[in-house]
Amino acid sequence: MLVLGIETTCDETSASVVRRLAHGGGEILSNEVMSQIARHAAYGGVVPEIAARAHIDYLDPLMRRALKAAGVTPRQLDGVAAAAGPGLIGGVMVGLAAGKALAWALDKPFVAVNHLEAHALTARMTDNLPFPYIVLLVSGGHTQLLEAREVGQYRRLGSTIDDAMGEAFDKVGKMLGLPFPGGPHVEKAALDGDSTRFSLPRPMVGRLNADFSLSGLKTAVRNEIARRPEMSATDVADMAASFQAAVVDVVVDRVRAALRIARQNGSAPAAMVAAGGVSANNAVRRALQRLCTETGLRLVLPPPELCADNGAMIAWAGIERIERGMVDDLDVKARARWPLDAQASARHHGKA
Repeated sequence: MLVLGIETTCDETSASVVRRLAHGGGEILSNEVMSQIARHAAYGGVVPEIAARAHIDYLDPLMRRALKAAGVTPRQLDGVAAAAGPGLIGGVMVGLAAGKALAWALDKPFVAVNHLEAHALTARMTDNLPFPYIVLLVSGGHTQLLEAREVGQYRRLGSTIDDAMGEAFDKVGKMLGLPFPGGPHVEKAALDGDSTRFSLPRPMVGRLNADFSLSGLKTAVRNEIARRPEMSATDVADMAASFQAAVVDVVVDRVRAALRIARQNGSAPAAMVAAGGVSANNAVRRALQRLCTETGLRLVLPPPELCADNGAMIAWAGIERIERGMVDDLDVKARARWPLDAQASARHHGKA
């Protein structure tokens, strides 16, 4: 099966062709990605209208490049998949409209993919991972712990009650005067820093639930910086290292809680997957490897380029759904919000 995937939910425009292999995993034949970082850098964050206009400029040539690089003609496709949310609605609409138009013109099945599900399923493409497994989804817009039971069947074990983890990294980077996006630059600065110099909080650590809270940690960083009108290079490195160490401690504790909750609910996940842009952070990856070794879980870490937003994960989610007959009509709508587990808020409300 050959599927073209389109991703336009934030500030990466991407088109990719993926095919299912006989053993069950996937092969990425092409994965064209156009970053918009330069367009947004002056604003210190993603500007939704600029992002949407850039998707319009980039998407058509990227789709042509993806097909050419894969050595595939449009008629050879077995389906078209496009991210339909969650994300910046203007950008989502661009990719969704393009995917619908192509599927209609080719008379091929169309899949409106949940961007979060695409992240959660990436490990099945790269490692042919069987269900069930735990997913740590950490990106600029999302921070969640999920149990993946089957395609379309997810139970949310925990989520952030305020900032997403990637957002916290970017904001701390901005406070430290680092370039946009802040996350990779915080990680780089932390390499030369003393992670014990600044005493920062570990929000939610020890709680019975598996939720995250990052706004207090971000505020603590801001307060420490405010005490130092002039931040030296050493100060910046030490703060970056201290912040990153706090995040790592929170992640490990929250994953432990999620695993406990899953097992208490009668599930027996044998593996854990880290997905989303922050999962490319090497300190987070090392901590997760230690935790999984300790708890007997298999850790699956997709390559860093598949942790960021990309069309390959959208194409793969399309393959998984088309094979199960889970295709969409062409009147499907773009969605700014689209939880994988629609019942999660009701279940988690009021829990400690």
